[in-house]
Amino acid sequence: MVDALPPTRPPARSRTRTWAVVAAACTGQFLVVLDVSVVNVALPSMRTDLGLSGPGLQWVVNAYSIAFAGFMLLGGRAADIYGRKRMFLTGLGLFTAASLAGGFAQEGWQLLAARAGQGLGAAVLSPATLTILTAAVPEGHARTRAIGTWMAVGAGGGAAGGLIGGVLTDVLSWRWVLLINVPVGVLVIAGAAVWLAEGRAGDRRRVDLLGAVLVTAGLATTAYGIVQTEAAGWTGAATLVPLLGGPALLGVFVLVEARAAAPLMPLRVLGVRAVSAANVSMLLLGSATFGMWYFMTVYAQNVLGYTPLEAGFALVPSSAAVFAGAKAAPAIMARAGAKPLAVTGALVAAAGFGWQSTMGVHGSYLTAVCLPGVLMMAGAGLASTPLATLATSGAAPGDAGLVSGLVNTSRTMGGALGLALLSTVAAARTGGSEDAAQITAGYALAFRTSAVVLVAGAVLMLFWLPGARATDGRGRPDTRAGGRGTGAGDEPAPAPALRCRDTA
Repeated sequence: MVDALPPTRPPARSRTRTWAVVAAACTGQFLVVLDVSVVNVALPSMRTDLGLSGPGLQWVVNAYSIAFAGFMLLGGRAADIYGRKRMFLTGLGLFTAASLAGGFAQEGWQLLAARAGQGLGAAVLSPATLTILTAAVPEGHARTRAIGTWMAVGAGGGAAGGLIGGVLTDVLSWRWVLLINVPVGVLVIAGAAVWLAEGRAGDRRRVDLLGAVLVTAGLATTAYGIVQTEAAGWTGAATLVPLLGGPALLGVFVLVEARAAAPLMPLRVLGVRAVSAANVSMLLLGSATFGMWYFMTVYAQNVLGYTPLEAGFALVPSSAAVFAGAKAAPAIMARAGAKPLAVTGALVAAAGFGWQSTMGVHGSYLTAVCLPGVLMMAGAGLASTPLATLATSGAAPGDAGLVSGLVNTSRTMGGALGLALLSTVAAARTGGSEDAAQITAGYALAFRTSAVVLVAGAVLMLFWLPGARATDGRGRPDTRAGGRGTGAGDEPAPAPALRCRDTA
């Protein structure tokens, strides 16, 4: 007689290690996204203490975002080649050291250099966080939940920036907006050194330096041109030269990659339908939603008369909504599928942006800030998780870091382009007027424009994202180019699972 054995469960130590890895990855992503927006409230204090000019003050924000976007693909590929743990620790170490330098800056140029260093560290760190997470968590519902947590924490970092920056600036000083990263970074580095297992995908081939230079220069130049639109407009030489030069450099990059023996970004990656469709959708989603925090903050302060700290607290429900949406997404995906959820999330966000576009000079907090903000951000949270899941599930193990970097690049560049475009739309409607009604009308037009972009994005997702089930030659879900991918009720069609210790 054979005794029935109870179902086996993963050892407690293994489960502890897995969630320690998830915690480290999510904390790293939180810091990266937080620092995109946390300095906004502190800018006036920085200007007073360091004597920054108007353009110099603008570059406190832009130095970070340009370095972040420009180096992210290189950071993603470096994680694949040199090791995910190594790049995680390197990126977080650089980010932490730059935060310390920025917190003690005595001159404007020192602060700008520190912000660029933070952006470079973030570009190395951010792709490694998602790659480590997908390597540590088995594919299926557990990985989808982990990605949902990663997306929620990242979204929460961007949403919490204004509130955290306001509290630190009012209670301590602007320097703590940067210095707060130091103890958190040191703690995560210590934990990651113990709990993370090294892993890489592919061989130790040399980095495609020419491709890295071209894509970094192309993205950075394009981002610089986007930034210049605020000061020089869309037709000024300072804008047109980089906006034309950046795409030209990216075109040369594509030609080089097509001929390189070991390219930085194999063009076959973009031939995977799930990867290309999810990244374009993520770019549109970021372009429409990223500017929400900026416009809601300036509307609350410039029109409704809120203080910076009050404006930060006013957006807490929106911050909670984006976190809740991203956390709820995995459970909904298990029932409805990734594609329907992404489309639905985009439409929910579009409804929120449309509602916000009815804002007035004497709007109440509940109907002009709180409820529309909750709808906008809940939709964004619902849409972002399935898009990230589809993109990373469609990648081969050797391209996991690259695709992670590509997802973050799409979101970051979409946000930068969208904010510049929406600011231009609002300024054109306002016409330089200081009248509260005119300013409000400009903001309202920006929100309507975002709603249109989101509806267009939902249509694109409906027809391009993988939908109905298709299988490959072995009966597994197929997400290759032309494949239909996952269907409603199915988990996203994954690449072979990455292992936490797949060392070369």
